[in-house]
Amino acid sequence: MHLKFLNTELNEPWLALKQPQVRQLAFCIGSPNILQNIPADLNLHFSFQFHDNKIWEDHIKTYWPRLQYLDQHPEALLSFLQKLKSTRLGLRFEMFIWFWLLDHAYHPYELLGHSIQKIDGRKTVGELDFVLRNTVTAEIEHWEVALKYYLAEGDFSLPYWYGLNRSDTLSRKLNHFTQKQFQFEDALGQNIQHRFCILKGQLYLPEFSLRSPLPDWVNPARRIGHWGQCIPSGSEHYYRLQRHEWICPQEFSSSEDATWWTDGLYKQGNDERYYMFRQASLLTFPFF
Repeated sequence: MHLKFLNTELNEPWLALKQPQVRQLAFCIGSPNILQNIPADLNLHFSFQFHDNKIWEDHIKTYWPRLQYLDQHPEALLSFLQKLKSTRLGLRFEMFIWFWLLDHAYHPYELLGHSIQKIDGRKTVGELDFVLRNTVTAEIEHWEVALKYYLAEGDFSLPYWYGLNRSDTLSRKLNHFTQKQFQFEDALGQNIQHRFCILKGQLYLPEFSLRSPLPDWVNPARRIGHWGQCIPSGSEHYYRLQRHEWICPQEFSSSEDATWWTDGLYKQGNDERYYMFRQASLLTFPFF
């Protein structure tokens, strides 16, 4: 897979909505996973799956009337989000998924439990994000959800995708899924038939190192950004996104065009071009 797909027109219906939190909710429901399959070099211990892109496309189509209503009347969503005291984007993403799953009329899932702790004696051995009954298949599903932002280095193979904290790597996250999070065979008195990873967010390629082909597990249906330690050309048209806008930017620019660049995610005007700026001092080694 080469880089020509980066300019391909993508299906992003959440951009038609106006209310910021509703746009974020729509992104969380409708966007594809950042990975389209499990990397072949990941050593699977406990197996899991990713949903097909069409599943999320169908979900947002079904939920669209509700999203349009919330866009005009967001009070229920805003009240629900007030329960979250943390500023962590991963927990905010989980809240959006939870809000949607509680809207039973708009999807084929019966929510059996959320944040379910598994306890062995006095020891907590793990926690399941969501346990659901699929009312179409009548099977029990375990979902683990994560919102992640990874920057590619090296030859773009699995070991070379780093989070903003370099100890947070894509390889480490996937290994945590297969070795720890999907270890359970049952929950809430139900045998688990299917395990799904909902892994959304955005991947970033180095701005000046575009020679390597992308791995076949990178999902071309999800928008990909760039990153670097140099201010990109045409920088007068970039503005810095607020933290919550990493999920989905507001309809209109939330700040003036950047003059002083600090670490963070930038968006190019009205275009859906994203640039993660990182100071060289934060990098362990060059990304070329």
